[in-house]
Amino acid sequence: MAKISQNVIPSRQHLGGSHPFAFTETGVAMLSSVLKSQRAREMNIAIMRAFVALRKLLVEQTDLRLEIENIKKKLDNHDKNIELVFQYLDELLEKKENPKPEKPPVGYKLKGKS
Repeated sequence: MAKISQNVIPSRQHLGGSHPFAFTETGVAMLSSVLKSQRAREMNIAIMRAFVALRKLLVEQTDLRLEIENIKKKLDNHDKNIELVFQYLDELLEKKENPKPEKPPVGYKLKGKS
């Protein structure tokens, strides 16, 4: 059975053999204008509070997700910087292990002086 989410209960021709499993916030508000019993009003208030809580939760999670993404970016930058430091250290160690051969001094050699 396919899941359908509608604002209000659709006509039978639009159901396609399945029933809706959830209402949107607008659908609940529209339904409450049709149903007039005390129980319907109480349920409407409870459902609307649930939608408000859900919306608040989503906003809080979005903020948290953005903070986590910022931390990940910083960590990626730190990782790259640490890699560069190790690369430079490796290059310095290679230079120390394989020193360049000394070049003879440029200029004239004077007789009698070493």
